[in-house]
Amino acid sequence: MSEILGKIEKPNVEEFKKGRKLFLVPLFYARDNFPQDYLKLIEHYWQQVAEQINKLELKIGIINKIYCETNLHNGEEGLNIIKELNEKGYQLIKSKYDKGAEIQTTEDVNLFYEFVDWGNCLQVIMTEKVFQKVTEFYQEAGQKRYNFMAQQIDATLKESEVGALFIREEHAVQFPASIQVFYVAPPALDDIHRWQREKLQERMAKETAPK
Repeated sequence: MSEILGKIEKPNVEEFKKGRKLFLVPLFYARDNFPQDYLKLIEHYWQQVAEQINKLELKIGIINKIYCETNLHNGEEGLNIIKELNEKGYQLIKSKYDKGAEIQTTEDVNLFYEFVDWGNCLQVIMTEKVFQKVTEFYQEAGQKRYNFMAQQIDATLKESEVGALFIREEHAVQFPASIQVFYVAPPALDDIHRWQREKLQERMAKETAPK
């Protein structure tokens, strides 16, 4: 079961000298055309994530391996993909890369695009029967995708190494029991959740309002 880093006050250094560790970091995407108040929350979030990880590295160990959802390549090629898709999170990831952390392939190209294709199909379906069938295919592809991520981490994260996985909160990755997982949850994460709930409530209110 994941542990919330923000709630660990004084980790015992001796506890973490052996075994594999993984920082699990919720991944949020943000484009320039997003609402400005949301962009500010995202920027604040990544600042807090960086601060929290830096402090924990001093107690647990520096990050050796970096895994990021949607990344199909190792090394600098993978880093460039991360920059293109998530400029805010890229700054933190690059800082760890510059200090020696390895960027690891996280996705299988075929499974990733199969998952994306089924997701795109769900956007254009008109009938309930077809929607249910495609949803099954989408979920099946998603589980295969997450299984690959778990296998990839298990195969590349060596004994006593520290990894960091950047992935959206709704993931379904099941981590090997031999890896100790720490969920990175800075205070700004609650602010993002609150903003998302408020926007959802506003949209639902508009949709149900009398015309």
